[in-house]
Amino acid sequence: MEFFRNPEIKRELLASIGCTVIFGILLYLPYGAKGAAAALAIGISITSVHFAENYRRYLLIQKMGWQIDQLLHGNDISRLEDCKEGDLSVLSMQINKMVCRLKEQSEILIKEKGFLADSLTDISHQIKTPLTSIGLILSFLKEENLTAERRYELVQELTKLTDRIDWLIYALLKMSKLDAGAVSLKKETISVRDCIQNAYDSIAVSLDIRGIEFEQKIEPQAFITGDGDWWTEAIANILKNCMEHTPAGGKISVFSKENTLYTLICIEDSGTGIAEEDLPHIFERFYRGKNTDSQSVGIGLALSHKIITSQNGTITAANRKDSTGAVFEIRCYKSTV
Repeated sequence: MEFFRNPEIKRELLASIGCTVIFGILLYLPYGAKGAAAALAIGISITSVHFAENYRRYLLIQKMGWQIDQLLHGNDISRLEDCKEGDLSVLSMQINKMVCRLKEQSEILIKEKGFLADSLTDISHQIKTPLTSIGLILSFLKEENLTAERRYELVQELTKLTDRIDWLIYALLKMSKLDAGAVSLKKETISVRDCIQNAYDSIAVSLDIRGIEFEQKIEPQAFITGDGDWWTEAIANILKNCMEHTPAGGKISVFSKENTLYTLICIEDSGTGIAEEDLPHIFERFYRGKNTDSQSVGIGLALSHKIITSQNGTITAANRKDSTGAVFEIRCYKSTV
């Protein structure tokens, strides 16, 4: 029997036998055989009770060991039985906590694997499409009788496709760093006016070419907390999205308000707006809505959402109630939410 092959049990059994013999001898001297028999009966009774309790504890510990072994081999197990003893109860409770935590981590890893697989599929699809087009353009450029005008058009298209791939890789690398926690976001006080201006400067030429008016009404005392470069990145992506959905002669407006709880940054455009079925998915990676431009990869707003939520902020999207166009509301909270 495994129980009695345990070295500790053997030592306890030998010690119990030794104590019983010594106790029997001590009682035999004054009381004779009756004293020795009484000592033997008492020793056997105490030893039986002691080893019965030890055997019960041994079975419980054996079961706990089996359950831990199953957990280490990736098998799902139920919670360990509650123990009534003090030491085993504490041990059981701690192991239950460990089991719950490991289950949570296992579920997270499974979700991350699924997300990684989906992301790789989306990325390969997004890159494959422009690469296929680049291959076709290169084959056209090899034609001998190609006019200078046609060659220029193909080169321009080639430039757009390479820029698209460059932006996709750039955005994905940034999102991967944020997901992995590999970015040390600074905690500094940033002027909202300066942040909006820096974001506007990145698309100012494109807005001018499209004839889109840009208006901003920023309170001078409006401030947000976080990393200035990342905040500028997030807002610039939103402005770029508004620009892509605003027709020539349209308008993009930005204003801010500040209260004791948060700083509000509101970005509006006079474009086509967001389809109702797209609103719940507008910040999902690689999601391309109904009115999305064919050249869009659907990652700019997802990157903005990730940056803002990583810096104690929230962002929502809706359609303007009084006219056409979309509105993005960003809240940067002054304390943790």
